[in-house]
Amino acid sequence: MEPRGLGQVVLLGLLALAARASGDDAAESLGLWPMPLSVQLSPKQLYLSPENFYIGHDPYSKADPGCSLLQEAFRRYYEYIFGYNKWNHGPAKFYNETQLQQLVVSVVLDSECNSFPNISSDESYTLNVKGPVAVLKANRVWGVLRGLETFSQLIYQDTYGTFIINESSITDSPRFPHRGVLIDTARHYLPVQTILKTLDAMAFNKFNVLHWHIVDDQSFPFESITFPELSKKGSYSLSHVYTPRDVRKVIEYARLRGIRVIPEFDSPGHTQSWGKGQKGLLTPCYNAKTPSGMFGPVNPILNSTYTFMSKFLEEISKVFPDQYIHLGGDEVDFKCWASNPEIQKFMEHSGFQKDFRKLESFYVEKILKMVSTKNRRSVIWQEVFDNSVKLPPGTTIQVWIPNNYATEQSVITAAGFPVILSAPWYLDLISYGEDWRKYYQVKPLNFPGSPQQKRLVLGGEACLWGEYVDVTNFMPRLWPRASAVGERLWSQGNVTDLSSAYRRLTIHRCRMVRRGIAAQPLFTGHCSPEFTK
Repeated sequence: MEPRGLGQVVLLGLLALAARASGDDAAESLGLWPMPLSVQLSPKQLYLSPENFYIGHDPYSKADPGCSLLQEAFRRYYEYIFGYNKWNHGPAKFYNETQLQQLVVSVVLDSECNSFPNISSDESYTLNVKGPVAVLKANRVWGVLRGLETFSQLIYQDTYGTFIINESSITDSPRFPHRGVLIDTARHYLPVQTILKTLDAMAFNKFNVLHWHIVDDQSFPFESITFPELSKKGSYSLSHVYTPRDVRKVIEYARLRGIRVIPEFDSPGHTQSWGKGQKGLLTPCYNAKTPSGMFGPVNPILNSTYTFMSKFLEEISKVFPDQYIHLGGDEVDFKCWASNPEIQKFMEHSGFQKDFRKLESFYVEKILKMVSTKNRRSVIWQEVFDNSVKLPPGTTIQVWIPNNYATEQSVITAAGFPVILSAPWYLDLISYGEDWRKYYQVKPLNFPGSPQQKRLVLGGEACLWGEYVDVTNFMPRLWPRASAVGERLWSQGNVTDLSSAYRRLTIHRCRMVRRGIAAQPLFTGHCSPEFTK
């Protein structure tokens, strides 16, 4: 009989190994991804019957039995485990002593069921599988979500289609608190459904931050209630817009998967689309003493600029619940500023001479103060730090320039600022072959610095910029290449074996395919059966 459900994602030979193996070999055979902190797998097998298996609360748990986040997660993972063939499993082998009847979920502390995840969220969990009841314990609901993913990965089917899990004990927690994926919806608009599917895949790989680079030079698809002309005139079309309802849907869908949504509204550069709907915001460029008709970065010398930005950021802080807002600050072209006679006068009057980095700092410092007054914290790209902008304590710097990024990390953390690392994980830079390996081999803490400095590395992000990516190729370009980053940020630093990673990731990729993620293959081979939807 052909294996069905979750068993379709793995090769039968590896499944047979999983039934017999223990320890690391079994974890490898099952394709556990990312690798948990501690895994003990017994050769003893337990059988699951879809009709008689239940995921539910421990009655003594601190979680509200009506917690919608957990109830939705229980339903979701039941379907991931048994699939649409749950009434067509193999022959009954279910004796009391070998049957797993229930996964009991216990939340030890206040569950945070109705909260949003944050940078300090506790994602740790323990999982003990022993018939007839398995127990998943976590301090908070976020750990339950990560533990459910691991539990689902432990289950496989034999050649008769029978659902099997080995007795096991797992203790797990993430290495870094910030494990992100950056998506770019300005260069090409991504349908909401694609973003939701991305959040599913992120949960499968235990990512917990969606960095939403929502607007840029090319388009402004975010529909602002305060400034509706921004999207009306700055989007590709009125069909290429994220309405307030769309944004709420993404944020809630992410919350139910333990994923934060950090919006990025980059300025003063990368703002050409802003100027279409907000007249007077951008700097007029000049040829000698004559306006050229072109516009450059945000005009930093006008009071109207800061009035607009304050109102806009006020709206953003209400729409997006996360503590952080990404303010960009990268790749500011100074040529237009330098050509503008009014800015030349301002520079001279302010004593900036011809150092336009000081003008950039003048602007960015004002924007950072605005964000702090709205009880939000800022993330900025590394150029802002490199240009000696005076930054509020706790401002997070995202390191993206590939040259000497280890040195950059060392300098930033020595100054006492938190770091997010992205430089080695730009997934838009594609190459023939298994480039996931180079992402996997990155050592995020491999820079000169004290233990205190290295604790300032919050984690990292896999970035997929959208110049050459739209809905047609987004998913296969992102997955499973981003999975390599996911394990590097979740698993311990000594989990580095490429051969083991290849075998596990091959299985995990097929698991994602079976769950509806169009993840590209790592190399030759096949899933069973091949994905044909």
